[in-house]
This record gives sequence, C-alpha cells and structure tokens, in this order.
Amino acid sequence: MKFFCCFDQEGALIARCQTMADVEVLKNLGRPIAKVVEMEPGEAVVCRITDTPASFNEDY
Repeated sequence: MKFFCCFDQEGALIARCQTMADVEVLKNLGRPIAKVVEMEPGEAVVCRITDTPASFNEDY
C-alpha cells in the first residue's frame, strides 16, 4: 500500500493521502498542493498502523 505526502509552496506538509485520486480530490477542494511525494515503505507502514486514511484528510 502506498501513501503520499502533499506539500504546499513553502514545503509544509498539508496532507497525507493513500491514493493519487485522494490527492486530486484535495486539489479540487482548493488545497494548495504544490508537491506530492510518495512515502518510503517504512513511513507508509507507520501511517497504516497509527492512523486511518480518513484521519489524514480532514476535508472529507
């Protein structure tokens, strides 16, 4: 399972998404996503264990 980090133009983390479709939804909602980076496998495992995908994107 892949996760993605979304950053604004200043480089601040603004969201974590499970799919690129989630990233597109956030863009359509007006979030200022300037850069999307795929998380490393170890980072993604931590996300899966500690949170649910719904908690990553509070805009849903």
